[in-house]
Amino acid sequence: MLTTVSTPYTDTRADDLAWALGRGPLPALACRELELDGISVQLRLLGASHQVILDEGGRTCSETVACMPGSTPLPLAVSRRTGAWDYDFAARVETLTPASFTGRAQELLELVSGHPGGLAGVFPGAPDAFTALMVQRSAGQVRWRTWHSYPQELRLVSTRTCLVRSAARSRGAPSSALSGVAEPSATVR
Repeated sequence: MLTTVSTPYTDTRADDLAWALGRGPLPALACRELELDGISVQLRLLGASHQVILDEGGRTCSETVACMPGSTPLPLAVSRRTGAWDYDFAARVETLTPASFTGRAQELLELVSGHPGGLAGVFPGAPDAFTALMVQRSAGQVRWRTWHSYPQELRLVSTRTCLVRSAARSRGAPSSALSGVAEPSATVR
């Protein structure tokens, strides 16, 4: 699903992003609600940031990556138990050339907008400024990818998250995040 958000793009920086686990719902510019085999998932666009909220029988998990003063700066990786789940998170920041940035932005928007668990928001007047999220569930895991673009810096922040029921992991379910979520074929220079 692709949407144009009603808020104009404001200059933020990739370095301003922070990460939080367990925050309540924040005001969203766009929201997509999905049901994945008994787990309710909300994909929320928060300006140049995102929030994913899962609920399974009253047990919730919430991930927020946004410009949030007083929060943990965006980590490269986090692994921890949260309630009944094991949570694995990874982030990557890429600096691209102008040509590769535009191509990558368009490729990602096409990928996410065509995915049954995707939500992408572009900003009016700034087609390369976007936030995109994509979620899927398989083999007892819920996995999602996100992308945040910063065209003024030619930077792209991507995150990968994998949520596994703690009991499922102890029975041998793999813990590596997101090998089944498609990665665009664009090369980074």
